[in-house]
Amino acid sequence: MTQATATAAHTHHAFDYVELTVTDIAAAKRFYGAAFGWQFSDYGPDYAGIQGLGREVGGFRKDESVKAGGPLVVLYSKNLDATLAAIRAAGGSIVKEPFDFPGGRRFHFADPSGNELAVWSER
Repeated sequence: MTQATATAAHTHHAFDYVELTVTDIAAAKRFYGAAFGWQFSDYGPDYAGIQGLGREVGGFRKDESVKAGGPLVVLYSKNLDATLAAIRAAGGSIVKEPFDFPGGRRFHFADPSGNELAVWSER
């Protein structure tokens, strides 16, 4: 257990960890590191943990393919336009361009393995 893993509290019945299936661990780390500044812990060739504030908050699990659909992971951004530009620069594809919704704006993107996630911000 890393120091970061040991220091942050877990919240009862709250989302605690998000695991994304990817086809290439190194490509996922490059993309998410470049787009969001994420840092990782390697656990062998088929798994990398995603480090958050005070603990590990998710991971990349290698598989031969990624299945479309399922729950949508939505990330928060203080600056939606800057995040959109960073995702494009990192090689992500925009699935839904930014749009307004009650309470803010958001867009959807696909990572190099084809996972669809969204990013939102307040107006």
